[in-house]
Amino acid sequence: MIDLIGRHGSAAAAPMARRAGRVLGLVGAAAVALTVVLLSPFVLEALSGSKGVDWNRLSQIGAAYGFTSAIVSALALAGVAVSLVVQNRQAKAEQVQGIRSYYLELVRLELDDMPLFQPVWGDTDIVDPHEQKRHVYADLMMNYAWMGFEIGTVREGLLRDMLAGMFTGEAGRHYWSRAHTSWIAGTSASRVGRRFLAIVGEEHARAVASGPPTRSIIAPRPPAVPASGASPALRTSVGALIGLGAGLALGSLLRSRR
Repeated sequence: MIDLIGRHGSAAAAPMARRAGRVLGLVGAAAVALTVVLLSPFVLEALSGSKGVDWNRLSQIGAAYGFTSAIVSALALAGVAVSLVVQNRQAKAEQVQGIRSYYLELVRLELDDMPLFQPVWGDTDIVDPHEQKRHVYADLMMNYAWMGFEIGTVREGLLRDMLAGMFTGEAGRHYWSRAHTSWIAGTSASRVGRRFLAIVGEEHARAVASGPPTRSIIAPRPPAVPASGASPALRTSVGALIGLGAGLALGSLLRSRR
């Protein structure tokens, strides 16, 4: 029993001894490093063989290197700051993109059932249902142009080409005459937004000066034409007569065999 206790005691004491050894090793290494740092000037003086070194001169040289180190540290800090700004802008752009995607989903729902969802947006002076859908579709096109121009995927040349085609027609001009006030209120806060509004205004004025717009006319759908020239009632009558004749012929054949 005593032997068992002694073995357990020695087994428990071994990890404690190892931990104490590690602590003492770390303390010794720190003491050696501190001693080397304190004695390094004297060691360098002995190795160089020079006596009576001007320590004030050496301190000035060290201060010069310290100034260089401060510049490098400042540049590193500026790099970190720039990285944080870029990340912040990227996060904000992702939030804006999420909001706009949600808005597009709402507009798609409205297009699917205009009589149901249009009153939610408020009263409108557009009575014709086709004109209402054209107005909503023009709003989608303008939002697409604005988002592309804002992030740089739609350049100014492409934007002007899109707007020139849009303002050629009656629907595009009517849309901008109704919606330009809200666009100015929501987009003019940024430099890119003001440039976008300027381009849209220039292209709209150029289209208006070129002449009247093309009319937005819905072509009537042609009536459905049956595959054959005969009417359905005639085809039904002919089929009934053929079936009746076949039945009479089969009945007479059976009676003759009897």
